[in-house]
Amino acid sequence: MKREIKAECSREKILCAAMDEFGCKSYDAASLNIICSANNISKGLVYHYFGNKDDLYLLCVKTCFEHLTAFLAEESYDFTDFQRGMNQYLARRFLFFQTYPREGHLFFHTVLQPPLHLAGKIQELRAAFDAQSLAYYKTALAHVVLREGITEETALQYFVLFQEVFHGCFRQHMDSSAALENLMQAHEVQLSNLLNLMLYGLAKEG
Repeated sequence: MKREIKAECSREKILCAAMDEFGCKSYDAASLNIICSANNISKGLVYHYFGNKDDLYLLCVKTCFEHLTAFLAEESYDFTDFQRGMNQYLARRFLFFQTYPREGHLFFHTVLQPPLHLAGKIQELRAAFDAQSLAYYKTALAHVVLREGITEETALQYFVLFQEVFHGCFRQHMDSSAALENLMQAHEVQLSNLLNLMLYGLAKEG
């Protein structure tokens, strides 16, 4: 039993150190050498428990998205008004990023600058978060009168497409020299504004 407890403590120490490293740097900039040297951890121990840098990074990503999903689920949102409910949801997201900055940094690195060779696995790890976001949007959408010919399924597909396009455009036009905290805030504000435009359009009805 003592050996199992020691092994668990070692794994937790390595994971915490890795969260600190990946939580403030991109995947490429992060280093196993720094994780080990800064925390008095042998590299052999890292390889023993986690295999390699990719495995350790993916565990950090998994931890981040599980924590975020649970944090969002703890709050109640008033989706009887689409804009109010979505703003509450986005505000809750931003509170998480402020409260847990290393998870916030890791989240945005995976969204804006994911390592391409791990993109598929990252998508799998964030599946529960994506499903949760879609469920919230679906709940909010239930209180909106859709245009004739627009089904709920079409509206949900459009929401998924909208997110992909938004993240691509944000990534392309973001100021890479800006502090990540500023990028996170800009991301959430723009997302809220564009969600409103997506639902209500640009033109004022006559």
